[in-house]
Amino acid sequence: MSGAAPFERRLVHLDLKGAPPKVSYLAEVFPLFRELGANGLLVEYEDTFPYEGRLRLLRATHAYSPSEVKEILHLARLSELEVIPLVQTFGHMEFVLKHATFAHLREVPPFPNTLNPHEPESLALVGAMIDQVLALHPDARWLHIGCDEVYYLGEGEASRRWLQQEHNNKAALCLSHMRAVASHVRARHPGTTPLVWDDMLRDIPQDQLTVLLMEKFRECRFPRLWAASAFKGATGASRALPPIEYHLHNHTQWLQVAGSAPTDALRGIVLTGWQRYDHFSVLCELLPVGIPSLAACLQLLLHGGFTEDVKTKVENLLGLSSLEMTDSTRYVTGWFSPYHRRHKLIHPVMIQHIQPEARSLLGRWSALVQELEAALQRTFQPDAVEEWLEENVHPSMRQLQALLQDLSEAATAQFLVGGPCWNQAAAGPSQPLPAEPGGCAGLGNPQDAQGSLGKEKQMAAKDTLTQQGPGAVTCTQNFILQ
Repeated sequence: MSGAAPFERRLVHLDLKGAPPKVSYLAEVFPLFRELGANGLLVEYEDTFPYEGRLRLLRATHAYSPSEVKEILHLARLSELEVIPLVQTFGHMEFVLKHATFAHLREVPPFPNTLNPHEPESLALVGAMIDQVLALHPDARWLHIGCDEVYYLGEGEASRRWLQQEHNNKAALCLSHMRAVASHVRARHPGTTPLVWDDMLRDIPQDQLTVLLMEKFRECRFPRLWAASAFKGATGASRALPPIEYHLHNHTQWLQVAGSAPTDALRGIVLTGWQRYDHFSVLCELLPVGIPSLAACLQLLLHGGFTEDVKTKVENLLGLSSLEMTDSTRYVTGWFSPYHRRHKLIHPVMIQHIQPEARSLLGRWSALVQELEAALQRTFQPDAVEEWLEENVHPSMRQLQALLQDLSEAATAQFLVGGPCWNQAAAGPSQPLPAEPGGCAGLGNPQDAQGSLGKEKQMAAKDTLTQQGPGAVTCTQNFILQ
């Protein structure tokens, strides 16, 4: 079956910055990756790699040890997953350039994201990083050198002077650094082929890079391309759950691209799964909650589509009753808005709808949070657990608790005034809302809670466990050049 798949190689991207999974968790999921159709890993260590010597300060608190990296590679081999390490060498250098020791190598002094390509020490720095990573990956056939999103390139003082010279431009500046890094890889590690993200090259004129994007790259001596899609981490910097339908649509379109490409034009596809948008951003979808999306996308690539049979197979493999994620209907926004809450105004019928469900939800969440925290602690280090809970769970719990408190106070106020009418003394000088037949002023007729009231689907207490935002699906995300 896999021989008929349009992509020879299907790599899962492990973005380890911020929340590196424990090795024990990787031991559990690597066999699943293989069973789902993956045959390789793109491992982006960033500050979780055990750098030594002058580079030791790049290590995060919970960076992997050398023995743990070797164990990860051993586990990958057991599951027949080829590992391609990724080392950022141009953009996304925050984890390096944030340190005072290397701050002088920034392209623009205030910003730590981009390396200054004019400084000889810059190439020496990334060369040392590459050498240490490949020393622990002696069998790596490929090394990804990053080079995506090189923001502010050309805006440093040295770059401005260089760009003022005749025939110099930003495209040539970008290419010169990429070539220098790739030349280091080929010279020091002749058995390893460098790969690079393509986004900084898309707008470079074809004659300078040595139509259509694939033909342009192939004609410019990039004979084999890799596609790069996403199974998570691409639809919002603070998103908690990946929208599976969005990612399935993206992979369907990649199948169309592969079907129209020349034979063997695409060596493989990397299913990216970003865990942070950059070194300083919050955590987005963690790897465990991305597994259903990853499973669906891998199976779609393997089978050439996502039929009901394929969907059922994914659900069975994961032990899920359904891949569907839907929003629950809520009645908060229209009948207990911030204005209502501030002035303690609510229709008694709405108390009956909102209060029991909110209490039940708080009880369920409290129990789930305990289970969730225990599961996170089995998978991630304490700092990642603390950050994720604070960003994604505690705010919702506090909002729900505040909602219940406001409901209780509003219910008491309504009981004291004898009914659900607008209290002008409490509401102040604002004008009362117009009355509607059969109900109190401005609150509408609550007789059909499942009909008209059911149109309100937002909740003041954000339900991060059920929300799934929409988004326009784009056809492609990236190519990787070899």
